[in-house]
Amino acid sequence: MRDYDPGMQRITKEDNTAISGREWWVERWLELLDKYRFKKRLERARIYAREGNVLSIDFQDQKVFAKVQGTEPEPYQLSIFLEPFTDEQWNYVIESMSERAIFSAKLLAGEMPKNIEEVFTANGLSLFPFTLEDVRSRCSCPDKANPCKHIGAVYYLLGDRFGEDPFVLFQLRGRSKAQIIEALRKFRSKGKEEQGDKETDIPVNQKVQYPLKIEEFWQYDRPLESGLVVIAPSPVSETILDVLGKIPLGNDETEKPQTAATSDAVMQYLDSVYKAVSQQAIISAMMAGE
Repeated sequence: MRDYDPGMQRITKEDNTAISGREWWVERWLELLDKYRFKKRLERARIYAREGNVLSIDFQDQKVFAKVQGTEPEPYQLSIFLEPFTDEQWNYVIESMSERAIFSAKLLAGEMPKNIEEVFTANGLSLFPFTLEDVRSRCSCPDKANPCKHIGAVYYLLGDRFGEDPFVLFQLRGRSKAQIIEALRKFRSKGKEEQGDKETDIPVNQKVQYPLKIEEFWQYDRPLESGLVVIAPSPVSETILDVLGKIPLGNDETEKPQTAATSDAVMQYLDSVYKAVSQQAIISAMMAGE
């Protein structure tokens, strides 16, 4: 049975499943180990992970403690941890997250944004370790190599766990899921309050910075950004005349023949005017955008 308590989380033997369908953050975590030059040791580590030799994995704050059954009767004890970020560093990171709505939305929904690393990089940090030396690990086995096959097996299963809960990555850096979500909400609320205070502090007679000038309403002297403007004719040939229908020039419901002819002539004339004006407007707009 899994325990998702932020202070102590456990993966039992039944949770040791093969790694498949890896998310991008799982790939980032595992690629360091996959580049390890001792390939035979890695293969034994995969076998240990697949066959259930990892008896338990406990998360205590940002550290990972595990028991792995080796060749000895008693399981080996090991630990894995990363260098945690300071409170100040986490404040900078979470504040940066709160300023980008897509990050806040995805994290609050329990998802890992694809470019989340940009937030850490902008603050001079890295969410993922650069090398295996950045991953601190110890094992009670007699193997002097690090990582040994026991550490490697836990390392692989951690990647499996990250796929289920990406917030475990943050926990290894010193912040639990609950702490990050609560801090995000506070920063977001604070930002909205400050924005509201700025609006209320502006006197009523000063809120409009530029007085409205009716005679300049249809004028715009600045050049248009070509990438934001698409000029194209209407996809349909209808004009406002087609929408409004025939102009009733006669006073009676039953028009005289000459009145009906006059009405048709007027409609044809106005139709030609509308089409000519529309065509000229498109030409003028295209020339103005060059």
